[in-house]
Amino acid sequence: MSKFNKRPTETTVNREGYKAYAMKEREKLITQVLTSFFKESKFYGDNSAEMELTIRRAIHEDAQFVSRLAVYARREFHMRSVAHVLAAYLAHEPEGKPYARSTVRGITQRGDDVTELLSFYLNTFGKPIPNALRKGINDVFAGFDEYTLAKYKGAGKAVRMRDILMLCHPAPKDDAQSAMWKRLLEGKLKTPVTWETQLSANGNNKETWEALIDSGKVGYMALLRNLRNIINAQPDNIEKVWRTIEDESAVLRSKQLPFRFLSAYKEIADLAGSRALDALETAVRASTANLPKLPGTTVIAVDTSGSMSSSLSLRSSVRCAEVGMMLGLIANRICENSLFYTFDTQIEKFPLSSHTAILETCTRCARAGGGTEMGLPFAVMIEDGIAADRVIIISDNECNESRWHRGEPVQVLADEYRRQSGRDIWVHAIDLEGYGTQQFKGPRTNIVAGWSEKVFDFILLAEQGEGSLEAAIAAYDWE
Repeated sequence: MSKFNKRPTETTVNREGYKAYAMKEREKLITQVLTSFFKESKFYGDNSAEMELTIRRAIHEDAQFVSRLAVYARREFHMRSVAHVLAAYLAHEPEGKPYARSTVRGITQRGDDVTELLSFYLNTFGKPIPNALRKGINDVFAGFDEYTLAKYKGAGKAVRMRDILMLCHPAPKDDAQSAMWKRLLEGKLKTPVTWETQLSANGNNKETWEALIDSGKVGYMALLRNLRNIINAQPDNIEKVWRTIEDESAVLRSKQLPFRFLSAYKEIADLAGSRALDALETAVRASTANLPKLPGTTVIAVDTSGSMSSSLSLRSSVRCAEVGMMLGLIANRICENSLFYTFDTQIEKFPLSSHTAILETCTRCARAGGGTEMGLPFAVMIEDGIAADRVIIISDNECNESRWHRGEPVQVLADEYRRQSGRDIWVHAIDLEGYGTQQFKGPRTNIVAGWSEKVFDFILLAEQGEGSLEAAIAAYDWE
């Protein structure tokens, strides 16, 4: 059976200085890519430089896999900046050049993907621009209409849409496109009608928001990010906003990461009524409605230690512990039977049901402090005689020394539970920070990574012997 975990045999030390299992380059890269906003600090520091070294080594080992990972991260896990980084390194490294052009096409989901990508490349490597990167950018640039060019023109940015023309020299397909590109160079593109331009022209007020809401031109992500502005403006048609936010089809089309709903909830919790908060709760539940159900009894253990206290990014109010709690509560909803714990230097059991409010519980219960006693869930399972089918550990994997596992990785306690209970449980470890080590190894072990609800797809798939996260990426074909 293909598994993400390739039975690592080498031990190393984690960021806390305690024993852990080393990851192979491919597995390390997956965890780094799917848990990182590039150039953002974490509790143990920004690991972007380490990621860049991993990217280089992975490209030398299997450039096609890195290409597929870039597109998978962008399209399936909705990671932007790190996908740009992967594409840039593919264009720069000799082994990656054959895959760079198609990777650019694969990761471009909106106009500013190409300007961000080119900006990163030039800031990191300088000129000249590799042919593969230039051709990939030209491929997608040729498909941009006037609205896209104007919306993402990049005023005030280091690399603007007009710079693409001047640096990459795409060839127009006809006279109409040539004329449009000339207008771009001359700054004469038609101003697009967007919610941003309408707010700029007419002001952030009740009348403007009423018109924008009625127009239907405010995208789902823009609604989430502007809820506080909308509530403060008090438009008479605000009920349309709540109906859009909670509409299941709109939620699924928007492809939001679950923590985006939590971020919106935290932004308005101090001023919004129950209607607004209920709409967000309905939305996050709708976003996970199609997840596979997990039969039997599942022990869910969420790390709320001090190292989980850092925010996901400089601009985010959401902490890693809250993402962990949210994923744990989502897991709780899809389990036939579950036992839910949080742990740091202590362990606490939460009496939850499938009706427990996800967002409110995250903000109320995701405290972060103390050490990381990851052995505690297994110790409780042994002491209480819990008959489990699987354990889901959600953590940054920076485990402390503990009397429970006496200087060894927590794997020894998982094996001890199996021995004493006679139950050959699955251990699913969800990595939220990508520091590059793991605590579990061997058969019936599944290491996954990321902030997306998609991590749960790979729990049932692994148990059914149908693949893993690594296998899904390796087989990913977007063209």
